[in-house]
Parts: sequence; C-alpha cells; structure tokens
Amino acid sequence: MGNTKPTCPYCRTPIPETQAEADRNSMKRAEANDPVAMRQMGANCAFNEGDYSAAFEYWTKAAKLGDVEAHNQLSIMYLNGSGVDKDEQKGIYHLEVVAIGGHPEARYHLAMQEGRNRKIDRSVKHLIIVANLGHDKSIQKLMLAYKAGRVDKEEFAAALCSHHAAMVAMKSPQREAARR
Repeated sequence: MGNTKPTCPYCRTPIPETQAEADRNSMKRAEANDPVAMRQMGANCAFNEGDYSAAFEYWTKAAKLGDVEAHNQLSIMYLNGSGVDKDEQKGIYHLEVVAIGGHPEARYHLAMQEGRNRKIDRSVKHLIIVANLGHDKSIQKLMLAYKAGRVDKEEFAAALCSHHAAMVAMKSPQREAARR
C-alpha cells in the first residue's frame, strides 16, 4: 500500500522521529541559506537557550535574505536593547521594513514610535494605513488624535469607513465559528 509514515507536505521527506533529527534538518536548511530556517534557529537560540547573540546572527542573515519576521525580531532587539545595544534608529529601520511587508501590528508600533518621537504627521499616516486594514487599536488612537485636532474630520471619517469595510470583509461563517 506504500509508505504510511507521515511526510512533510512541502518536501515529502519523512517527518523526523527525534528532536536531534529535527535539529539536524533545521541546521541543514539554515546552512543552505533558507531564511525561514535561520529565523527559527534564531528563535530557538533566543527563547529556548537565552543566547541572544546567536539569535541576532541568525536573524540578521535571515533579514538579509528578505525574511520579514526576522526584521521584526531585530526591531524588537534594537528597540528594547535585548542582546544588543539599544539603537532606536536601527529598530525603526527594521520596523519600517516589517510595516512595508504588510504586518499591521508592526505598522501600529511604528506609528507609536513616531508619536513618541514627536513626528505626529508620520504617526497619523501610519495609523490611517493600519486602520484601513481593520486594526482596532489604530482607530482608537486616531479618535484621540481627532479629538486633539491632529486629524481633520474628513480624514477620520474616511479611516472609520475603511476600517468598518475591512472588518466586514473579514467576517465569515468560519471565523465566527472559530471565535465561538
């Protein structure tokens, strides 16, 4: 009847039976410059072993290969000073890459960072973009900006309409069932 052993849905190789075998496979993928494998190796180093310098190396390599989530991890490291010297400029650079990559939460954090740096116009633009994607916290912040006179009525109304449209577009019977 054939092989009944479970296989990877992508490469069809048998799923590793031991953690050591899985670690060898991950290392092999990382050595082959697979950015996802490098990101996962970095996460393992940081979150399981507490080795932020090794995580930084893996995430830097993965980011150079275009992995957006690796940029996200680097932004967190630089903004918090976790395992590296705190560097707001580098943190914002990586956060911008993640935001451009389409990560709504990263764009929201970028908006908050710009607000802390008193770049209110840039912060509002980021909030409008992410509100258009249906991000709830951003519409709340835009409402505060509107009340403070930082956003005009038309901009706020347009963002509110776009936010609502995005929320409606995301509704589906499957999501409702999962929520329950």
